Amino acid sequence: MAHECISVFDIFKIGVGPSSSHTLGPWRAALRFVEELKEKGRLQDTIQLKVLLYGSLAKTGHGHGTDIAVLMGLSGEDPVTCDVNLLDSKIDDIRRHKKLKLGSEMEIDFDPLMDLEFLYDESLPFHPNAMTLLVSFSNEEQIAETYYSIGGGFVVKEGDHTGTGNQVDLPFPIDTAQQLLQWCIKTGYSISELVLENESAWRPETATKEGVLNTWNVMQSCIYRGCHTTGELPGGLKVARRAAALNKKLLKGRTYTDFSSWIEAIRAGGNHFGYTLDWVSCFALAVNEENASFGRVVTAPTNGAAGVIPAVLQYFIVFCDGHDDQKIIQFILTASEIGSIFKKRSTISAAMGGCQAEIGVSSAMAAAALTEALGGTQRQALMAAEIAMEHHLGLTCDPIGGLVQVPCIERNTMGAIKAITASQLALQSNPELAKVSLDAVVKTMWDTALDMNSKYKETSDGGLAVNIPISLPEC
Repeated sequence: MAHECISVFDIFKIGVGPSSSHTLGPWRAALRFVEELKEKGRLQDTIQLKVLLYGSLAKTGHGHGTDIAVLMGLSGEDPVTCDVNLLDSKIDDIRRHKKLKLGSEMEIDFDPLMDLEFLYDESLPFHPNAMTLLVSFSNEEQIAETYYSIGGGFVVKEGDHTGTGNQVDLPFPIDTAQQLLQWCIKTGYSISELVLENESAWRPETATKEGVLNTWNVMQSCIYRGCHTTGELPGGLKVARRAAALNKKLLKGRTYTDFSSWIEAIRAGGNHFGYTLDWVSCFALAVNEENASFGRVVTAPTNGAAGVIPAVLQYFIVFCDGHDDQKIIQFILTASEIGSIFKKRSTISAAMGGCQAEIGVSSAMAAAALTEALGGTQRQALMAAEIAMEHHLGLTCDPIGGLVQVPCIERNTMGAIKAITASQLALQSNPELAKVSLDAVVKTMWDTALDMNSKYKETSDGGLAVNIPISLPEC
């Protein structure tokens, strides 16, 4: 049986907010489309292009910046390296001149108001997040390519079978938590050690470790920016940023111009419960306020849930004396394997499974990672992941105005706190006596996703999205 191969860098992708499925996925799909045109030698023959957005991509696309993402991808901009401060000017230029330079090489006429359509009442059967690109060439030939953004920045092209395109021969193939545990028992490896061995199928161990630490550096930078940026989030909801005000209050008005001094000041404040709780919330708020502002974030495993794992890892470093590169690598590798299992056996797409697929999965990932980093056994780590997800089952995705702001930002604080609680419970428990396995809760999550009304799957057609009166500006 073929195993889907998912790397730590598939789960943790560096990109741009506010949504992995509605921003990063469509961005990567558009970029992939342009690259394929180049490879086929058809880019210079292109004279016309239309983009069709279906289902959830259409219904919440404006709020999630799907149109912006598609235009950036078609322009050849890389979400990992592009200057996020220039997004507005680049998009304004396309809209004003009605011109698009495909892959930064071939300029064509393109009016976003006419050539990028939001088909609110149409969905494609494979996945709610679908987009089709229709292209016309100078010889009058036309082609249509359809891509699906299946969650966490993963993209599947019509006819593909997986979203990774990353098939290798892994020494320890894993699809379920039970298989993971069996390999750990057989080899004596911890979860993170087993993952590191599998990662060697893609690259040398040193490259994996360097890449993981770079990923953490991006997360830390995001936390710091979010804790020091004031103002209002874009999109029209007029949501005020809170992380900076909370940061200032907790530090009693003191300011620190570098990250290390800031962290030391936080640590010097003690570790009593209320203080620690406030900082975990502050870290999570900071990341997702940056995410909502089209900032640079890391999918963990999605953008909407990007604050949970950084908040818990920063908690571990500051309040549990976890400031050690090896511990940080261990944490992220363990988290990635839990996320991989959920993706393989259930979903990490809110459009498929509601917010349990985002905040729930990220909380489970963080719980397992924290447990191993604190010295827990493999069974305790899996137990922690199960506890965290069990208490997110059924969580809906009902973003007000289609924006990743309310209730999404606060939900990251809840996911982080639940992860820490789940870890503590697991560390104080005998996992041999657990009544629910991680595989059972993964299956339950998927069953719940299938039963969940589509109104609560990132469509803004139900829940808070229809019960909170708002007035957004015309798009």
